[in-house]
Amino acid sequence: MKKTAIIAAALLSLQMPAIAWGQPAPTPSPAQATWHDLELGMFIHIAPQTWQNSETDKGDTPLSAINPERLDTDQWVRVAKSMGAKYIVFVAKHEGGFCWWQTATTDWSVKHTPWRGGKGDVLADLSKSCANAGMKLGVYISPQDRHHLVGVGGKADDAAKQPDYERLFRQQLTEVLGNYGPMMEVWFDGSLVFDVGDITRKLAPDAVIFQGPQASIRWVGNELGVAPYPAWNTVKSGLKKWGDYTADDGDPEGDRWLPNECDARIRDSWFWNTRNEASLKSVDALMKMYEQSVGRGAVLLLNVTPDTTGLMPEADVARAAAFGAAIESQWGTPVSDTRGEGEELTIQPSAPLKIDRVMIREDIAQGERIREYVIEVLVAGEWKPVAGGKSVGHCRMERFTPVEASSVRLKVLASKGTPQIRSFAIYRARP
Repeated sequence: MKKTAIIAAALLSLQMPAIAWGQPAPTPSPAQATWHDLELGMFIHIAPQTWQNSETDKGDTPLSAINPERLDTDQWVRVAKSMGAKYIVFVAKHEGGFCWWQTATTDWSVKHTPWRGGKGDVLADLSKSCANAGMKLGVYISPQDRHHLVGVGGKADDAAKQPDYERLFRQQLTEVLGNYGPMMEVWFDGSLVFDVGDITRKLAPDAVIFQGPQASIRWVGNELGVAPYPAWNTVKSGLKKWGDYTADDGDPEGDRWLPNECDARIRDSWFWNTRNEASLKSVDALMKMYEQSVGRGAVLLLNVTPDTTGLMPEADVARAAAFGAAIESQWGTPVSDTRGEGEELTIQPSAPLKIDRVMIREDIAQGERIREYVIEVLVAGEWKPVAGGKSVGHCRMERFTPVEASSVRLKVLASKGTPQIRSFAIYRARP
């Protein structure tokens, strides 16, 4: 090889992204990428527990008592939209085994309640309401089923009855995924001890899966609506049973994309009860949760639940709307933004202005590349750092002491490959 060719090859190698050939950075699937962009969802829990002031089904509520006469899924969707949620995950079956759709698998279902003369189907109503409003729908179907003496993960108390329960659960899942329109998320709380991947692949090919052997998203590891920081989107496969990973297992050098979903409650319980309206979280507390979940690259799934009438209570409805208004006010419209690639991006407003927030988004279709960054502002001709961190991923929100700046820049201090910035935005300081 000629000397000039050797030099040219060496220079080219220095410009290559720091991703080894044959080892491309993990990237989200189309379903995961769509899910990331939703950012905020609403969880809805209603079950016999709602009539028991309990979080666990005691099994002592007669079906004749379950009659949510004012149930209105259009109201549920309106509340979700007012909060800024882009999807709903409905608990169609919780651990007690009660089913809110017209199932052929069990008598422990809405079919045997007085509600609408036993003809009601909450999942059908909600599917229609979501479709009419452009709201995406997901479903929680518990593998645990106390009514059938089945424990966490779908493991029968009596091993001899395991095959029968697996057949029952597979039929329930087939009914839910096959009869109620497209699902964007399927929750298997507590994971699964058996595989239903053939059903989810056939009937919910565009859904993300929470826990179980086919998991494509992971539980953050708490019920506080908070992701740790840094919160990496990738994990190393083979370290534990697939579906059991949490945020603690995030690894920037991981080989599979498995992002975090942060579930949390607007009150201090998953199910409505008569004693805890005072536990409604303040808007400030909800905003802190939002910034420590969505603002750390995760997705937030916030529970707002109906009472025994089937409606969401007025206080909860008002708080959800106030939360949505605060998100829009504080993070809705930046004063300026830009995008691009490389180690530095600068925003220069037409005149100096006071700012106190920035939002960074990587183009995660190219992988999560940033490993360390700093935010600097130009004040009186001098660049000063105001924030910085490690992971960015889908979204990173940073707050800092208000400062009047003539320019703001993002500097990437370490990355794996060329940084790909989907958006870098600055926000005017709040009064």
